[in-house]
Amino acid sequence: MTKTFKSEDQKNHKCASKPTFVDIFAGCGGLSLGLMQAGWDGIFAIEQDQHAFKTLHKNLIEDNLSSKFSWPASLPKSAHSVYSILEEKRELLEQYAGKVDMLVGGPPCQGFSSAGKRNISDPRNKLVEAYLEFVKALKPKVVLIENVRGITSSFSDAENPETKTNYANQIIATLSESYNVSTKLVDTSSFGVPQKRHRFFIIAFRKDIDDNFINPFDEIELDRHNFLKSKGIATVPVSSKMAISDLEIKLNGTTVSRDTPGFMEIAYTGPLSSYQRLMNVGNINPLSDTRLARHKPEISARFEKIIQLCHADGRLNVSLSAEIKASFGLKKSAIRVLDPNSPSPTITSMPDDLIHYSEPRTLTVRENARLQSFPDWYTFHGKYTSGGDRRRKEVPRFTQVANAVPPLVAEAIGLTISRLIKPLPVSNYQHIEQQAHQNTLDIQEA
Repeated sequence: MTKTFKSEDQKNHKCASKPTFVDIFAGCGGLSLGLMQAGWDGIFAIEQDQHAFKTLHKNLIEDNLSSKFSWPASLPKSAHSVYSILEEKRELLEQYAGKVDMLVGGPPCQGFSSAGKRNISDPRNKLVEAYLEFVKALKPKVVLIENVRGITSSFSDAENPETKTNYANQIIATLSESYNVSTKLVDTSSFGVPQKRHRFFIIAFRKDIDDNFINPFDEIELDRHNFLKSKGIATVPVSSKMAISDLEIKLNGTTVSRDTPGFMEIAYTGPLSSYQRLMNVGNINPLSDTRLARHKPEISARFEKIIQLCHADGRLNVSLSAEIKASFGLKKSAIRVLDPNSPSPTITSMPDDLIHYSEPRTLTVRENARLQSFPDWYTFHGKYTSGGDRRRKEVPRFTQVANAVPPLVAEAIGLTISRLIKPLPVSNYQHIEQQAHQNTLDIQEA
């Protein structure tokens, strides 16, 4: 069953215009990229970290880009906090109030993550309230929120353990006053992302345009198989080897890093599998972000032994056993060896959390980007990593990639929501059909 919602745009424009969105907590742009690939027009994006905003600007904002944010003249193209926009740009929000099709974003998830200490007092959790303030100000037709599953848990106040807050329930209760709200824990690997990554999504449609409520996640699932077909992805899940085998050093060799003196990078020769070819579409420059970590010889030797032990022990894609960690004097609990025949586990902001499946090294930014379904033309900027207290304040490249919404998931969701609020223009359908025709090869192991 095909469903559409009541919309003045349908009466006045007869689907001639693209649906519009605003992205807050935009990070490096994974969600925005996917929506633009689905035919959406980005109005503007809010990201306060300088490193992440530089990546966003280089790929989706600069004037010379063919697909980019339209961007209002009254908003400087620079990093902003959500608070500064709410306090200093109220006239901008009033200008777009009720005229934006969708507000999207995911408040930074570190305060909710099960990998950290859940604490109601973590200031990052307060950003949920800022997001809801944006909803109130913009009054979008649709609200899309993505976060870690930990946001659905109850948080205790460090000073008053009896006080608990469930942020997911708080968001749902607030939105439910004006929106029909649906939620789902989504496994991104079902959308062709070569990563076993579970994220909590909220999709809410404003009640005045949604008078015959149907769960949008049911519609997304109905569209999913055609979406995968349009991408040439015949079988899911996509394995990590299908995603990054063309980036192995033994295949490409190495060369001097182009952006960091004293480092080496992978000398890329080209894609091998259909997933790799899909990611490589549109890339006309030498592949970026393939800089290799400078492992000491003893670290590389340790990684080599760990890879051999994990393959023999069948402990791929899971945290190392206590015996293996003890034998190498390791204290780190999250370290894993990638399984070549399965999707990657959830990638993190810590580059040494994951060891390559056959080479004694950690992954590059580009390999992590492939596991997140970023296309090869998408370049990352700013510092590679941060340490110590800077991790709470900076968003370097590895963190940008880890925190992003996988573009393939965003594109699939964007296509369905676009269909629900207004039928897609004919040109969009033709684009999807052309993509399907060009990507008919089944994904094969490289």
